[in-house]
Amino acid sequence: MIKDGHMKFADIITALKPNTQYVNSIGGLPATEEDFNKIQWVVGEENGQAILSTTNPHSEITWEKFKTGRDEIQAEYDAQEYARNRKAEYPTIEELVVALYDTDDKSAIEAKRAEVKAKYPKT
Repeated sequence: MIKDGHMKFADIITALKPNTQYVNSIGGLPATEEDFNKIQWVVGEENGQAILSTTNPHSEITWEKFKTGRDEIQAEYDAQEYARNRKAEYPTIEELVVALYDTDDKSAIEAKRAEVKAKYPKT
């Protein structure tokens, strides 16, 4: 699963049906259909209070569609691993600025970038 909290329940739900209101009391991404069925959906309002139900009223949001969306986001994230690795090892902005004024530094920067690209090829 995506690390550092990049994938959020709200992102997947919003992709399936924008402006959907719910309460996710499980505290993260549902890992099972059982967890998914614990989500409380806003089904109305009475006296300014949301009416909640664990019966999902949205045909656009099913466990299978949620799982597919989660897996697609994960696959996109995994496919960009090389880019995240490169970014972590590329020269800093400060190094790049210094290299603008010094040809030796510029050559070193170009060599470092080439080394990082070779270490983490684009897949």
